[in-house]
Amino acid sequence: MSLVIDGVNVYLKESGSGSPILFLHGAPDSAEMWNGVIEHLKSHHRCIALDLPGFGRSTAPAHFNCSLENMAHFLNAVIEKAAIPTPLNLVVADFGATYGLSWAVEHPQHVQRLAIAGGSNFSSRYRWHGTARLLRTPLLGEAIMAMVSLPLQEKTMRQNAPLVSPEYVREAYALSLAKPETRRMMLKLYRSINPQDFVGREERLQELTSHVPTLVLWGDKDPFTAPEYAEQFGGAQVEHFPQNGHWLAVEIPEIVAQRLTTFFA
Repeated sequence: MSLVIDGVNVYLKESGSGSPILFLHGAPDSAEMWNGVIEHLKSHHRCIALDLPGFGRSTAPAHFNCSLENMAHFLNAVIEKAAIPTPLNLVVADFGATYGLSWAVEHPQHVQRLAIAGGSNFSSRYRWHGTARLLRTPLLGEAIMAMVSLPLQEKTMRQNAPLVSPEYVREAYALSLAKPETRRMMLKLYRSINPQDFVGREERLQELTSHVPTLVLWGDKDPFTAPEYAEQFGGAQVEHFPQNGHWLAVEIPEIVAQRLTTFFA
């Protein structure tokens, strides 16, 4: 399915039937990030995964606004136009969590259950990791992005995510980072968001998680977000995975699916 929202050609993939689950991927990934998880959930749930603006098969205009306000507006428009019934179950990771949690705090009545399956920077206390600081620097970030190649991405992922298969790295690269549009969107995402933007929102998120069941799955070897950030989401059920990293849904899809099956039951 494809939709046009605010100049963005949005790609969505659906499978299964039952109560709806909306999956939001991170950067630089696509809806494919959730394939292994969805395979185990689609027999009991309607699983919807979309490519975020500028990633995968979703195009985005150069003027697309990556503020938290517009992320919430964009996602709400997708939910309405795709006729996804609410309240819905939401599963997010990385920048997908930035989109999804921004929407959730604006529309708490539309959230049935929330699962954060991987690192998230949704905190005023978060400090950008080293690579992000470089990408946030004008001109230097552009120069780094211009040098990105498949061999370099394969080497980077071997260092940062050794449990992610080489096949997934190649497929994810072809869908996203291989395209200049995705590289521009990566820079825009990193540069549009600052820690102070979450002041107030993180308190509203904790208010939400105090009455909406919330599951946090966290890989403690995540090189981008430290293990202690997993505990920032209020009254959440938290499980740490000491041997895993940032891409939990890709590294251990069967285990993530099992935890989500139990949670959504």
